[in-house]
Amino acid sequence: MLIALGFLISLVIGMTGIGGGTITVPVLMLFVHLAPDKTVGTALAFAAVVKLVAAPMFLVRKQVNFRVLGLAIAGGLPGLLVGLYLLHRLVNSNQNSLLTGLLGILIVGSALASLKRPGVGAGARDRSHWLPWLMLPIGVETGFSSAGAGAIGTVALLKFTLLAPAQVIGTNVMFGLALSLIGGGLQMNAGAYDAGVLTQLVIGGVFGALIGPNVTAWVPAKPLRVGLCLWLASMGSLLCWRAAL
Repeated sequence: MLIALGFLISLVIGMTGIGGGTITVPVLMLFVHLAPDKTVGTALAFAAVVKLVAAPMFLVRKQVNFRVLGLAIAGGLPGLLVGLYLLHRLVNSNQNSLLTGLLGILIVGSALASLKRPGVGAGARDRSHWLPWLMLPIGVETGFSSAGAGAIGTVALLKFTLLAPAQVIGTNVMFGLALSLIGGGLQMNAGAYDAGVLTQLVIGGVFGALIGPNVTAWVPAKPLRVGLCLWLASMGSLLCWRAAL
């Protein structure tokens, strides 16, 4: 079942562009019943593998703006470390209900943010100098919940840079890869992940990551993305409800 889940999650990521953590976290918590900290660690490591498969394609096609990527990482990386610190503080103080509720709220927020995607050049000029400050809270959310880098990061790049759509996607994939590699590596080093679950997700995820971007021409991505976002919002709401019980 987990191999099939990994395939489906990475397939949907490739077809819709919605971040891996936003999808993986509610699935692992609600259906696999992993603890919150192991869920985040497993989701970060899984996202890193999926993005590693996709990254060479964007590099070869020159769809990565390294100046913008550097600005994003300058804010996202410190935020990631803060998010991981907050996650472990809540875990160590046995605040699992609070942690579950916060994860649910972040999942709902990321899903709803994915519904609205501003067009290219939403700003009349390049405002990329704001990116370190904008990516700081996105990094915090990623470290705390593994969600946000894909959905909210894309919106930030579209609104505050003049990058073409292909460069927005490629640059944001590399930004998410950097955060996932570092965050996933730190979580794995701390033992806050499930090796068996991660292995099965990766087996299916590699195939999904290779197929997903190549089927977008035959599948209407926008209706799929809207439906998926609404489903994720309901899953996040369910996590909040579980935390309140």
